[in-house]
Amino acid sequence: MLGPVVNAATIVACALAGKFLVRNVPERVEEIIMKAIAVVLVYMGIMGASQNNRIILLICSIILGSIIGELINIDKGMNLLGKWAENKLGAGGGDFSKGFVTATIIFCTGSMAIVGSFESGFSGNHEVLFAKSVLDGIMSVVFASQMGLGVLFSFIPVLIYESALTLGAAFVKNWLTAEIIAEMSAVGSLLIAVIGFNFFEIKEIKVANMIPAIFIPVIFITLENIFLL
Repeated sequence: MLGPVVNAATIVACALAGKFLVRNVPERVEEIIMKAIAVVLVYMGIMGASQNNRIILLICSIILGSIIGELINIDKGMNLLGKWAENKLGAGGGDFSKGFVTATIIFCTGSMAIVGSFESGFSGNHEVLFAKSVLDGIMSVVFASQMGLGVLFSFIPVLIYESALTLGAAFVKNWLTAEIIAEMSAVGSLLIAVIGFNFFEIKEIKVANMIPAIFIPVIFITLENIFLL
C-alpha cells in the first residue's frame, strides 16, 4: 500500500503549494501553461494508446464504456460530490468541482495508475507509482493554482482506486494477463488524450462518463479465454 499512499500524499502537498504559494502569476502565463499541459496530455495519451494490439477491442471498449458511463451519468455524480465537498468546506468559486473532476480523471485513468498499482500488488515494486507521484505533483501545483482546492480532494478517489487495484492484484494475478493490463492501459491513455483536448476549450467532453471503458477489456478478454479454452 506504500505506492498509493505516497501518490495521494504528494497530491495533497503539491495542491496546497499550488493554491497558497503560487501567486501573482500573469494570466497569459497561466493560460500558456495550461495549453502546454494540454499538449503533453494529448501526446502522452496517444502514445499510450498506440501500445494497443487490438484496435477493434479499443474502439468497442470506448463506445460501450461511454454508453454505460452516460447511462449511469458518472460525470454528474462526480460533480455533485465536488459540489458537496465545496459546500461543506465553504469554498468559493465555480472551479472547485471542475478541479476535483479533472484531477481525479487524469490521476486515475492513466496507464501508470493501472500498471503501477498492479506492480505494487504483484511484487511490492512501487517505482512506477513513485514516478507517477512526481508527475501528479507537478500537475497538482498547476491545477490547484488555476482551479483551487478541488484538486486537493482528488487524493480520495486516487487513494481508493489505486488501493483497490493494488489489493485486488494479489487475488487476481493468476488470471490477470499482460494482455489485459496492456489493453486497459491503452484505453486509459486514450481518455487522458481526451482530457487534453478539453483543455483547449474547443468543446467540453464528459470524460468521466467514459471511465467504464477501461474495464471492458477485462471482461471481454476473460470471456474470450474461457470460451476458447
